[in-house]
Amino acid sequence: MNPLPDVLAEDLDVVFVGINPGLTSAARGHSFATPGNRMWPALHRSGFTPRLLRPEDERDLLPLGLGLTTIVRRPTAKAADLSVEEYVEGGRDLVARMAPLRPRWLALLGVTGYRLAFGAAGAAIGPQPVRLAGARVWVLPNPSGLNAHYPPEELAAEFTRFRLAARIRYPRTGLPSEHDP
Repeated sequence: MNPLPDVLAEDLDVVFVGINPGLTSAARGHSFATPGNRMWPALHRSGFTPRLLRPEDERDLLPLGLGLTTIVRRPTAKAADLSVEEYVEGGRDLVARMAPLRPRWLALLGVTGYRLAFGAAGAAIGPQPVRLAGARVWVLPNPSGLNAHYPPEELAAEFTRFRLAARIRYPRTGLPSEHDP
């Protein structure tokens, strides 16, 4: 199975970084295509996107200054199927891929993936005290439907907290979103 294509360009405001593609997403060729994944609703409810996107609409993120990639490129049924070595190597690969693209922010989707890939054992959800490939780093909850710690409302609230702290206005015009306080 081929790795899932990245949705990337130079100088994006935010690149959302998943742990690795799920098997369904890889088979469909679109990010966050697994039924029950809450990424697309979280992006919309938090004000990152002006409408609810579908996995097939993922390239519509680019004009909004947003992109998608993963730490590890190998698709699996669940992230627990990855080895620590894959996380570490994926972290190195991510930094190498991001350096020439110069995103302002990397938003890692899942604290466990961030901890394992970057040796950040004490990391928590929120801003991180490091830069990766020159980008500021924020860890968001994993939007997988398997993440019961964050119901949809709380997930959207964390995404909103990041968007406001990062001063991301949509659509990239500088105008406030209806989601801004």
